[in-house]
Amino acid sequence: MSDDETLSLVQSFLDALNANDHDAALALVSEDVAHDPFDGEREIGRDRLRWRLGLEARHFDERFADIALMSAPGGVRAAAEFTVRGTYRATAEGLPEATGQKYTLPGGMFFEIDGGEITRISEQRNPVQWRAALSPSR
Repeated sequence: MSDDETLSLVQSFLDALNANDHDAALALVSEDVAHDPFDGEREIGRDRLRWRLGLEARHFDERFADIALMSAPGGVRAAAEFTVRGTYRATAEGLPEATGQKYTLPGGMFFEIDGGEITRISEQRNPVQWRAALSPSR
């Protein structure tokens, strides 16, 4: 893929996430996609990513803004840096009670691309900062 095609693929993935269109996002990843969430261990497979996206959507309403995309020469890797704007809407196990806390944090994702599909997604955000933002005492 060209650099431009890679950036378009990543932008389409982020646009689908922002629209809460999980089917559209999942259509852009490989069947055996590797997903490295910022708060846990690597998960493998489109079905596992579908489960993760659904779980996150149940507890959080997040949008990515101020997106800056970058691509390595040859379009095999890409990165997105952004601002995460979210609302914690339902209490998740192991986290503070949800009371509609709003948060804004820096974040990013790194991608590997093969055959026109996303084969790896590694998420990045500061988990300490994120947990502090969810604290009801803020």
